[in-house]
Amino acid sequence: MELGWIIYFIIALAVIMVLSAALKIVQEYERGGVFRLGRFVGLRGPGLVVIIPFIERIRKVDQRVITMDVPQQECMTMDNVTVTVDAVIYFRVVDPADAILKVLDYIKATSLLAATTLRNVVGQSELDELLAHRERLNEKIQVVVDEGTNPWGIKVSMVEVKDVELPETMQRAMAAQAEAERDRRAKVVHAEGEYQAAEKLAMAAKVIATEPSALQLRYLQAMTSIATERTNTIIFPLPIDLLTPFLSGANSDKK
Repeated sequence: MELGWIIYFIIALAVIMVLSAALKIVQEYERGGVFRLGRFVGLRGPGLVVIIPFIERIRKVDQRVITMDVPQQECMTMDNVTVTVDAVIYFRVVDPADAILKVLDYIKATSLLAATTLRNVVGQSELDELLAHRERLNEKIQVVVDEGTNPWGIKVSMVEVKDVELPETMQRAMAAQAEAERDRRAKVVHAEGEYQAAEKLAMAAKVIATEPSALQLRYLQAMTSIATERTNTIIFPLPIDLLTPFLSGANSDKK
């Protein structure tokens, strides 16, 4: 009896091992490539997949979007400026068969291709384009990497340059340039203000020239504006024209 139980136990264990080798579960976001004696026979899944134990084997491929950092690359731009650039790439497998059969490790291959393309594209761009037109740079890198990974069944949906590090000397030079540019704009604005003020003063002078009394009124207004502070003593000339009416009135009284 004990021998019979042992045989039953061995048979049950063998059945469990065979079933575990024959039944595979492929997730909804995965596809399984089946190889029969080393020959690719097609894709299976998602769901429960039955394979021939010890004759067939399955390799699963994830079809979700993969986000991967491109390592920092030290590059030289077209105008001979050394920069350190890093990026992030978004891609997914659209043809699992090609991803299995045509490349050994599609994730590593895509990462290395993206790093090489990043160096090449930055080397073909000037520093101003790298800093001010990053969208065009991202699009150029995405197109090149997508063309390179297309035979592997991979679709690159987006490439984003994250950070651009400049040498300290270049940062100081750019800061000095920006400061000089702001100083230039301030001087231009100040000169334009002076020009407009001169035009208005010339127009006001023409109006005042037609009426002599207007000049006297403007003079008194200016005196009123500077007399608001009582801490200073102001000495100003008094035009004789202002005293003429009073002098003529005094002479008429004497007569």
